[in-house]
Amino acid sequence: MRTKIRLYGMVALVFLLGIIAGAVITARFHAAETASAAPSLVNEEGESPFVKVAEEIMPTVVNISTERIIKAPDKEFDFGGTPFDEFFKKFFEQFHPPFPEKQRSLGSGFIFKRDGDYYYIMTNNHVIRNADKIIVKLSDKTEITGDDVEVVGKDPLTDIAVIKIKAPGEDLPVAKLGDSDRIKVGDWAIAVGNPFGFDRTVTVGVISAKGRSGLNIPEGPVYQNFIQTDAAINPGNSGGPLVNIKGEVIGVNSAITSPSGGFVGIGFAIPINLAKHIADQLINIGKIERGYLGILPQPLTPELAKAYGLEKPEGVLVAKVEKDTPAEKAGLKEGDVIIEFNGKKVTDVESFRLMVAETPPGTKVKIKVIGEDGRERTLTARLAKYPEEMVARLGGEEGSKVSWLGMTVVDAGSDEARKLGIKAKKGVVVIEVDPEGKASDAGIRVGDVVRKVGKFEIEDIGDFRKAKKIYSDYGKPIIIKVLRGGVPRFLAVTP
Repeated sequence: MRTKIRLYGMVALVFLLGIIAGAVITARFHAAETASAAPSLVNEEGESPFVKVAEEIMPTVVNISTERIIKAPDKEFDFGGTPFDEFFKKFFEQFHPPFPEKQRSLGSGFIFKRDGDYYYIMTNNHVIRNADKIIVKLSDKTEITGDDVEVVGKDPLTDIAVIKIKAPGEDLPVAKLGDSDRIKVGDWAIAVGNPFGFDRTVTVGVISAKGRSGLNIPEGPVYQNFIQTDAAINPGNSGGPLVNIKGEVIGVNSAITSPSGGFVGIGFAIPINLAKHIADQLINIGKIERGYLGILPQPLTPELAKAYGLEKPEGVLVAKVEKDTPAEKAGLKEGDVIIEFNGKKVTDVESFRLMVAETPPGTKVKIKVIGEDGRERTLTARLAKYPEEMVARLGGEEGSKVSWLGMTVVDAGSDEARKLGIKAKKGVVVIEVDPEGKASDAGIRVGDVVRKVGKFEIEDIGDFRKAKKIYSDYGKPIIIKVLRGGVPRFLAVTP
């Protein structure tokens, strides 16, 4: 009996060991099968997946260099109208002649559209801003400049610009544009550009974050919704493409945050969906038309959110409602919290401003708000066109400087005016004069303070802009009053 029990035990043990061995073998087989099916970081030739991306995108990337002519300021000598004025002027001009200087800058861009013999290039506004000459160098080292390069349009509020080049008989590659709304944190990110002048450099990283805003970036855009990446972006990369692993452009490299000015792992790109929206308007209508609601939005703090009965500090608080605006007509009140705009959830001020700006003027939108009484209501507003004078106040290129008649002016109280030693509190200061322009012919000089143009008293750059608008097509000479060394002078210019 005991012998049979032992025999049965041995059989059971062998059976159990067989099951365990089979399970182990099966697991190893499945693991090997899974490993063989997993994508490799290299292909059969030992190349990384970035090789193909680089081969596709690099030929579409261009090198953009610009030149800007800056006339040196004339020396002013005031000896009460004595012969010493002319003597010292001639003396200093002999040893320190006021030759015009060339200011050069370097950036990147990429071809994103073709129309016959013309190709459209996307870049940053700050790359070509105030340029007197633009040189585009293609991937085959061909340089295009002069009349074959045209600035289609610029938008300082998003830092996007479009230029057009003529290349008859050429068949230039065009970059594929992706969908920046579909990117995820952790996705591959490949940046291409010309950092420090090193032609078509490729760097690799990941998407570090989305929707970055509130960045204090010199020459940076007002509307901010940056893609953050750790792909190396350095000076000269501006305007170049940020692409995904498929070789599709998902952003326009724009800026870095660094204490030294060099790469530290934090770079920013403008989402291609926003850039594409701006570029389409610049190409099709020649300007940007933004929606306008007419409120001053304020961020929600956790304490304010609790006061309104909100679980999270999401939405924007209406701090002010401008008169005679779509907001006032729709019934928005100070103290309302906007939680939904045109069917989209409102999370913060920056995203809300973009929502409004990207909605075409004249569009009827539904706005869901929570009042100070805690009640929720839905309002309807018809957006207006964003006022041009408000665009100027946002600090864009058109707002801080105005060019006309071959001269560029800034507000008398600006930093640029102070650098010239100007202490005037009113008027606009001439900071640049084109040697071949009408202002130069009339005797206007760098450092002059413009106080009157025709019938317009000039107290700030807004007044100067109005005068420009009125007199731009004027066929007769207009009188311009300037202060030079505190002494008034009257000059005549024919627009």
